[in-house]
Amino acid sequence: MEILPRDTLARGGFAGLKETRLIHDKQIGGNADTWNGIGNFVYLADARYLPHGETYMHSHLEVDVITVLLEGRLTHEGSLEHGQSMQNRQVQVQRAGGEGFAHNEINPDLSRTRLLQLWVLPEKANEAAGYKLYTLKKNQLIPIYGGKASQSDTFDSQTIIEVGLLEKNCQIDRQGEFLAYISNGKAEMNGVVVKDGDLIRVDSFDLKVTSEELHLTLISVEKD
Repeated sequence: MEILPRDTLARGGFAGLKETRLIHDKQIGGNADTWNGIGNFVYLADARYLPHGETYMHSHLEVDVITVLLEGRLTHEGSLEHGQSMQNRQVQVQRAGGEGFAHNEINPDLSRTRLLQLWVLPEKANEAAGYKLYTLKKNQLIPIYGGKASQSDTFDSQTIIEVGLLEKNCQIDRQGEFLAYISNGKAEMNGVVVKDGDLIRVDSFDLKVTSEELHLTLISVEKD
């Protein structure tokens, strides 16, 4: 089990967004300070919008962009679901495909908004662009990305992303290779204390939440 603490890395950002990149895969020009991903998962940043901050309109092509909202609100502008707003504990997934999409995410409030930004590269080129929005439930890991093409609950991919809000003493056991990101809480994973801002690479784990609440983002690859 390896742990990369967020606060050991440099803080950067652009426009009204300040972020720490933890996954910046060599496939997209990453460097030695950050980790490579798993499967087609290539990017993870822990970010905060400044009060009334925004990214300004920009575009993506042939990448799937996932926004996990941890604190605050966002107002979404763009070519997909223009005007859709996001609340704390929701997840937005935008598939660029061959069409691409343009978007601007805006913090409408005076308080800072915290989010995770994740990118996954497509397995097939020239797919249609699309948009999905999920609301999390307590003590459940919700699949928000990946799965078979025969279902429509999530965008299909062998890269699987699950997100959950877990309460104190909730336990999860999983077998296989995972990347896990801990937000807004503490837990014991394989007997080791993990906390907010820890990125963990692990082959199988048992996790028990030790704080009142914890936000877990879990990435794996589905085998054929």
